[in-house]
Amino acid sequence: MGVEIRPWGRLDDGRPVQLATLSNGRGFEVRISDFGARIVSILAPDRDGTLGETVLGFAALEDYLTDAYRAAGPYFGATVGRYANRIGGARFTLDGREYRLAANEGANQLHGGPVGFNQAVWTMTPLADEIGVRLIHHSPDGDQGFPGAVSVSLEVVVAADENRLVLRYFATTDRPTHINLTTHPYFNLATGVERTIHAHEVAVLANHYTPADDACIPTGDIVSVLGGPLDLTAPRRLGAIIDQAALAGTRGLNHNYVLGDQFADTPRHAATLSHAATGRRLEVWTTEPGLQVYSGGYLPELQGRNGEQINPTAGVCLETQHFPDSPNQPHFPTTRIDEHLPYRSQTELRFFAG
Repeated sequence: MGVEIRPWGRLDDGRPVQLATLSNGRGFEVRISDFGARIVSILAPDRDGTLGETVLGFAALEDYLTDAYRAAGPYFGATVGRYANRIGGARFTLDGREYRLAANEGANQLHGGPVGFNQAVWTMTPLADEIGVRLIHHSPDGDQGFPGAVSVSLEVVVAADENRLVLRYFATTDRPTHINLTTHPYFNLATGVERTIHAHEVAVLANHYTPADDACIPTGDIVSVLGGPLDLTAPRRLGAIIDQAALAGTRGLNHNYVLGDQFADTPRHAATLSHAATGRRLEVWTTEPGLQVYSGGYLPELQGRNGEQINPTAGVCLETQHFPDSPNQPHFPTTRIDEHLPYRSQTELRFFAG
């Protein structure tokens, strides 16, 4: 039980990287690296008490640095920013001034640009009175085109009395800017048993979503999911959802669900992912107004931590965040922060077995 931080290798430029192991002594263990504030592993018990891996990733730092991984850019477990998801045209106007951002997905920006927070080495220290670590990153004015110098803090905490991982985000700026943070694990509650998430069931507590164009940039509309191919208000098998003809253009799910019209003061239940064969169940709770559900249709072919083959639909992302392209959609919940209006967000991953 507790926190252990150890060296985990070096980046190509020589910067040292660390790996922290957080354990509550109940058979629940999380590993996180200061490279990209990245969740590397979440071990959780099944109904028989057997520990198993629940996220995609690698055992060695070097596997996150290969040409194949970098070319594919799946963001395994990383904290992404300044802006999670997409900003259309890689630009926005703030207080009458247009800012042009670094594009990295065609004409658009994805997950903060070509050199986002996922590539930074954050400063990581253990927390004094919790089973957790604090990771800090400073982003200078003009970073990837964004205005303002921003300081970001992420606390990653394992609860002592239950199998719960808490992610607490905080950011300040010296001038108005936009920020939208998330952490990007791919879940597979049957990793080592099944190579895909087809047998998982998912439910999302949202009646609406934000439709998008072929580049995944929202049209600005907010539309009901009820009765349609994106209706997840009751648990549905992921394999059946992914195979729908209506979702062929996005290779399955890659959609932003509307949890609320504003940021919540306390975490609300957003989604449940379950796997009947192992009995594992994951509940996602968050203060964020949106949840990007991505069923991994564009995952590359890679070899995972124990030699298992990673292919499309090997994992599903449940990314808690504000809506894509909010800086260009004034009726979406705002992602603007100011000197006296910092960014706060909390997401909880609650694991059960039965």
